[in-house]
Amino acid sequence: MVAKADSVSIRAWVLENDVVAELPLDELANYRGDGFVWLHVDGAGRNGSPDLSAFVPGHAANALLASETRPRCDEADDAALINLRGTGREATIDTDRLVSIRVWVEARRVTSVTRNTLGALSKVEAAMRAGRLRDGGDFVSALAQAISIELDPKVAALGDRLDECEGEIENGDIYVLRRNITALRSQAIAFRRFVAPDRDALSTMAQLEFGWISKEDRMHLREAADRFARMAEELEAVRERAALLHEQLTDLRAEIVDRRSLAIAIVAFIFLPLTFITGLLGMNVEGIPFAQKEWAFWGVLGFCLVVALIVLGWFALRRWLED
Repeated sequence: MVAKADSVSIRAWVLENDVVAELPLDELANYRGDGFVWLHVDGAGRNGSPDLSAFVPGHAANALLASETRPRCDEADDAALINLRGTGREATIDTDRLVSIRVWVEARRVTSVTRNTLGALSKVEAAMRAGRLRDGGDFVSALAQAISIELDPKVAALGDRLDECEGEIENGDIYVLRRNITALRSQAIAFRRFVAPDRDALSTMAQLEFGWISKEDRMHLREAADRFARMAEELEAVRERAALLHEQLTDLRAEIVDRRSLAIAIVAFIFLPLTFITGLLGMNVEGIPFAQKEWAFWGVLGFCLVVALIVLGWFALRRWLED
């Protein structure tokens, strides 16, 4: 059953006798069957938060509805609180690139809360409807696998886009490349902020000595933790490579400015003596040599050409033109 109040969606499923059904919320608090129950709240905190005290202990309800969270895993009696981060189904106005899911896990009951819809939840819901989730261990391992598998190609795409930027350094627009590389580095930093703690949370979950976490569940949790570890290493590599490329672009821009400054200086140096000659001979005073000669203009022009060739020859002798 789905309950919506001020854009908050609350859904509950129960798996009993190999049959999956949505459970009405008014029956959920009093459910005492042997089936596996999953209660999910989506959109918590948008316009208030639902009261979960009838479904989970008070301290767990406060942790599930906290406004700010980071990935972690805490043991409490025969239950665990695990927070993870993954990609959202839709873009959010939040500065965090990854949205959170908070899960209170017991042997036969799971309560999860998201403030923004998690993209991987559709796969977990499909597994629940197919009857593959039979206890809390199955749920957490399926959630960890779904989040890591969905996030993996996005992290790999950052590395591929950085490779493309690296290939365009010689012939691309430096200023556009700098903006693109800065954006990639920002994304890598934002992802790594939560990917590394995701790895730690899943590693901790895999080590909890609960009877409802099977050997297969622990294997899936470690596999997801290993995938997060690999993504954290890839993000660290992207961040370092982006910093190096940014420095390379800065050096390249400085080199281009130096070359242009040298070209301007050479042109100015060539015209400096020519300007002196033309200025000297162009003074409106008596006594300018050969002022009345017919060949005077061409003579001055030829003299200026000789001076320019001498300056260019001197530059060539000093090998300044090769720079």
